[in-house]
Amino acid sequence: MAGPLQGVRIVDLTTVIAGPYATQTLGDMGAEVLKVEPPGGDIMRAPGPARSPGMGAAFLNCNRNKQSLALDLRQDAGRARLLELIDGADVFIHNMRMEAAQRAGLGAEALLARNPRLIHCSIVGFGQDGPYRDRPAYDDVIQAASGWAGLEQGAGGEPRYAPTIVADKTTALFAVGAINAALYHRSVSGEGQAVEVPMFEAMVSFLAVEHLAGKSFVPPLGPTGYTRVLSPHRKPYRTADGFVAVMPYTGAHWRSFFRAAGRDDWAEEPALGVDAERAAMVGELYERLATCLVARPSAEWLAILAEADIPCSPVNRMDDLIEDPHLKAVGFFEAIDHPSEGPMLAMRSPLRFSKTPCETRNLAPSKPRA
Repeated sequence: MAGPLQGVRIVDLTTVIAGPYATQTLGDMGAEVLKVEPPGGDIMRAPGPARSPGMGAAFLNCNRNKQSLALDLRQDAGRARLLELIDGADVFIHNMRMEAAQRAGLGAEALLARNPRLIHCSIVGFGQDGPYRDRPAYDDVIQAASGWAGLEQGAGGEPRYAPTIVADKTTALFAVGAINAALYHRSVSGEGQAVEVPMFEAMVSFLAVEHLAGKSFVPPLGPTGYTRVLSPHRKPYRTADGFVAVMPYTGAHWRSFFRAAGRDDWAEEPALGVDAERAAMVGELYERLATCLVARPSAEWLAILAEADIPCSPVNRMDDLIEDPHLKAVGFFEAIDHPSEGPMLAMRSPLRFSKTPCETRNLAPSKPRA
């Protein structure tokens, strides 16, 4: 069965993570993705562990369901071939700086004049109608600019970056949604259009949902920052042999937890049933929770919490996920043979469509064909 985007042709001139992760997601949905690389290959081919040069793990994990073509865009022949491909495409996506795209003749105005049904998607650092438009941007820079690093302060109060390429990958998912929306608009109007996906604005939008908080109102009703998720009590807690995540969110959860811990006296406190009173004593509640949890091993607590229907989880490391029973049951990881790299552990799309399922039709391309 074909994916929901079967027949959609995408010319992908992106590199690093944001663009490739977006086009991989579209490829999982059935789109035909042609990844255009320079003769030396995408710079993201190099980082990370690899069996052979140019086939690093990060590249392999964000470039499945693509074909690859090497074009030297410094040469007239390379540029002419790229334009020919774009003329026959449904979507063109790039993450060049806008001035460079315009110089190369790859701006939206020029390409839509050639192909009026084209969806022209630009992933940029900052929106092009603002004063930051010409600034270079990478994930760490956007984490800092968007407020993420400021929220991730450690015990010493110093800002920290998230231990993942969160700005790139968040922007990628915004791009997927935007491209699909533009394709739908074209299906009812016949019109292509330019789509701009700025990393900075995407991340501010992502964070401000909860963290604009009191300043959502004019005049403000309080400061920015969603206090629950910024609380020092929001963390995994130590057990007798490790850590667990536990979220007794409601008064009923707290009562169930304390009863399970053998503290009926705490479970019967009237304040647990009153949201405002419970919130006022949240620090004390988590201190009590901590004293209870250290008395038993993690596995025992997870069984008790599950029986009480209290949200909980083991604190997994990446290595644990490979053997996770749920991920095994849904077939998330799959042992496959890459044509050039041999045995690999590959991921499938997390999305499920009842009529048009996502499929891995091919793995990340080896050396791009000329």
